[in-house]
Amino acid sequence: MRKEEVEIYSDASNYAIMRHPGRNFPGSLIQGDSLTHLCHTADAVRREIDKGDLEEAKVELEMLRKLLWFRLQHYETILIEHECELPFQRGLQPHPPLEVFDDEDE
Repeated sequence: MRKEEVEIYSDASNYAIMRHPGRNFPGSLIQGDSLTHLCHTADAVRREIDKGDLEEAKVELEMLRKLLWFRLQHYETILIEHECELPFQRGLQPHPPLEVFDDEDE
C-alpha cells in the first residue's frame, strides 16, 4: 500500500469521484458493497437467461442499467460542476431508454 494525494471532486456516499495523479480524467470509486451488488445483479441476468426466463432477465438487466447509468450521470454532473472536461460526449443517454416499472409490477 502507498499513500498519494488525490483530487476529490465528490465524496458522496457510494458515489465518490476522484482523480489520481497522472490520470487525465477523474474516476468513479465503487465501494466493495456496491461492486458486489452490481456483480450479483449481472449474475441474476445470466441465471434468468440460462433458465429461459427472458422477461425476468430483462427486469434484472434494467436494474443493472439503472445502477450504471445513475453512476455515469452523477459523474457527468460532478465534472460539469467543477468545469472539467468529460471523457465522453456530454449528455449521453441510455439507448434504448431505461424502462419504468410500476410499483405494482414489482
